[in-house]
Amino acid sequence: MAELPRAVRQAMPLARDVAVEVAKQYGVCIRPVPLKRLDIDTGRWEVVDVPCGATLDAKCPSCAKRNRQLRMAQCREGWHLDQEPAITPDDPTDEQRWLVEFRADLQARRDQADALGEDTADWDAAIEGVDAEINQAGMRGNVFGRTVSKRTRSTRRRQDAPNLPKRRMSPTTLGRTFTSSDGKVYRPSLFVTLTLPSYGKVRDGVPVDPETYDYARAARDALHFSKLVDRFVQNLRRVAGYDVQYFATVEPQKRLAPHLHMAIRGTLPRAEVKQIAAATYHQVWWPPADKVVFDGDHLPVWKDGTGYLDPTTGEVLSTWEQALDQLDADEDAEPLHVLRFGDQMDVKGVLAGTPDADQCIRYLSKYLTKSLGESLNAGNQAQREHAARMVEALHYEPCSPRCPNWLRYGVQPKDAKPGMAPGRCRSKAHKPDHLGYAGRRVLLSRKWSNKTLAEHKQDRRTWVLEALGQPNEPADPHRYIWKPVPAGDANVSPLAVRLLRSVAERQRWRTHMARLQAQADGQDPSVTEAVAA
Repeated sequence: MAELPRAVRQAMPLARDVAVEVAKQYGVCIRPVPLKRLDIDTGRWEVVDVPCGATLDAKCPSCAKRNRQLRMAQCREGWHLDQEPAITPDDPTDEQRWLVEFRADLQARRDQADALGEDTADWDAAIEGVDAEINQAGMRGNVFGRTVSKRTRSTRRRQDAPNLPKRRMSPTTLGRTFTSSDGKVYRPSLFVTLTLPSYGKVRDGVPVDPETYDYARAARDALHFSKLVDRFVQNLRRVAGYDVQYFATVEPQKRLAPHLHMAIRGTLPRAEVKQIAAATYHQVWWPPADKVVFDGDHLPVWKDGTGYLDPTTGEVLSTWEQALDQLDADEDAEPLHVLRFGDQMDVKGVLAGTPDADQCIRYLSKYLTKSLGESLNAGNQAQREHAARMVEALHYEPCSPRCPNWLRYGVQPKDAKPGMAPGRCRSKAHKPDHLGYAGRRVLLSRKWSNKTLAEHKQDRRTWVLEALGQPNEPADPHRYIWKPVPAGDANVSPLAVRLLRSVAERQRWRTHMARLQAQADGQDPSVTEAVAA
């Protein structure tokens, strides 16, 4: 066979790329993680491909789609519940019991040493370490009290914020029901969209005048948006008078500001919801961050045992706690930033099982597979420049008490350590793909669907196994030992081969499902299998 011309060969697609595209078509993970699994019963080692579990299309469309479908099911199951979710805490494990008993023994020894006038520093350190393990052992709350006192500020409402009614709380998570004239009972819920205020006139998502557009305020609003949402939920529950449950997603507007879509179980008058949004605000009580103290080559230097020093005077910079103490002592101090929602909002009543409900669920999950910062590499030149200016506004803005950017304003970050420098914060809030919003994309109340995401995933797996006629026995967690596969392991096949194996397995599943569907519909299975193939 004659060799093809080089130009023709270069125009041909790579075999690996074709395998990846076929895997996407069949819903197969394109970035499987190979893990070695030892079956203790048989003593056999095998390499198993585990889906990467990515939530963004840019990383793995198949896993992102599955995650989106899982979230849609979670939203649907909890939105219009007509019975109170029964949440029963799990019994404590042996490890949890042992940790609490060990903590009690350490406390007794520490108290005994204190009574004898001995140094208790080592005991305190040991107790602190055990407390950390207890917090990581899957127990809620802190039965041992706070080790550090919590700072409190006046809870008096701002004079420029309207007051809200407060109703007596009822021990329920279900909304009101309404009975029509024909005796039919309805249990409506709400779909609410909340946005941030305007920072300047925009057209097609781009500022008309970038020079006057308030990028600084837009950056701070994005950084603290999750706190504003928390305040809204608190106010919503106070006014509603019951334990309101919600499923919400955070998405970027075209102007790159985050906004919120929220499915709320139960209903309130639209006027009240709009009143709650107008009266909701969040104050950021942080040290001043408007005056640059250190910049360029003139940056604080680290000294072991002391902290960060002024490179010129050698003076130790104020610690985070000291800076807050100064703020507390100043009676005329103002919050660093105050967040509020914008005037544009939408409140819609929704009934279970209606096309409107399905449309709202699809809209809630529409952008979950997209990155917040996709405008950085998409759209026209004006949109990319707008995104770049937003990233620049976030560059030196402190995102948390531990942010290295505090050094720029003469304050040591909380838990300061060597190597910090302004503009080098590793938090995802400062990454271009997040545009300042570092919170979760899906916000879910605890009593929404009475199931965790893992339980929803198990329901989906159970349905598929039953449809395929496979046994659905719970796996013994102690039967297998999992280990990572070292790079270059000869037992791991090339990626294209592994993808094709998964595609073949998915083809078998589809054929079997098509046969079952044909039998249910009374059709000829051979015809349906040919169509599925």
